[in-house]
Amino acid sequence: MTKKLLVLLLVLGLVMTAFVGCSSGDTTPEGEPEDQEPAAGEDAKITMVTDVGGVNDNSFNQSAWEGLQKSEKDLGVEVAYIESKDASDYVANLESALDAENDLIWGIGFLMGDDILKAAQDNTDQKYAIIDMAYDDTPENLIGVVFQAEQPSFLVGYIAGKMTETGKVGFVGGEKSAVIDGFDYGFHAGVKFANPDVEVFRQYADNFNDVAKGKAIATKMFQDGADIVFHAAGATGDGVIEAAKEQDKWAIGVDRDQSDLAPENVLTSAMKRVDNAVYNIAKDLKEGKFQGGETVVYGLKENGVDIAPTSDKHVPADLLKEVEDLKQQMIDGKIVVPFDEKTFEDFKVE
Repeated sequence: MTKKLLVLLLVLGLVMTAFVGCSSGDTTPEGEPEDQEPAAGEDAKITMVTDVGGVNDNSFNQSAWEGLQKSEKDLGVEVAYIESKDASDYVANLESALDAENDLIWGIGFLMGDDILKAAQDNTDQKYAIIDMAYDDTPENLIGVVFQAEQPSFLVGYIAGKMTETGKVGFVGGEKSAVIDGFDYGFHAGVKFANPDVEVFRQYADNFNDVAKGKAIATKMFQDGADIVFHAAGATGDGVIEAAKEQDKWAIGVDRDQSDLAPENVLTSAMKRVDNAVYNIAKDLKEGKFQGGETVVYGLKENGVDIAPTSDKHVPADLLKEVEDLKQQMIDGKIVVPFDEKTFEDFKVE
């Protein structure tokens, strides 16, 4: 081998070494999926897709957006939302969020459950999360988040059972489902626990976005003698609160503290801390964590549900002390609140 050829080979070797060294950080070994999760400390991009109630529903969509806004402020997360006007928008909106190259896509509400599951199955490199949905077999790129809504519903039911002056209260539901069952039967159990003689009216609007129907249902309940009506009906519940204001009766809000909608007529609210759940998962993502393939459960113990902090405006202090005792009994497992018809039938008041 000539000296010239030897020098040429050495130079080529150095060039190849430099090329490999510079490229190794930008490639993924063949056959191994690239980890798209943001490294700890890096920025994250999160978009939520609302259900038909929209981002300003004064309920769980709005609470979710408030959680994302807090993530933006505290964590530097880039956030956005896409509103769904109709259930037929869910698939297209999830695809739009996917095209925008988000680190995490949220679906807000169980009505989106099937669509977000299919999206997660079809796009295994994309991370998803959904509020109010649990699956028997959750994909590794999807987190389900559920709330023990029966717990705060029991507490506001107890308050209603103790504070009613007519011996009649009401419940207005959105659409019948396992999620709304928790509010419904939890409320019934709380009323029963407070006073078994109180009558509870129940009616479903079959819609989460019909303010006029919510108002009509609640107005009829008030005319029939109810003086307190609790709703778990999304934006439809705005009509329940309007009716309470017009009839000078009490409404009980849901999902977030709804006292701002009628400060003198919202007695309390059964809060489901969707904002906390959304914020916590954004924080985990930002720190390089993701609990994919799991269902996260939020109850009183996890600070995921509660009654509104403004309850002390209208609820007597001694009654709120009783509520605090009930909370602790639930946390300790001494009171197990029913969440559907079967568990309600088995619920015993001692």
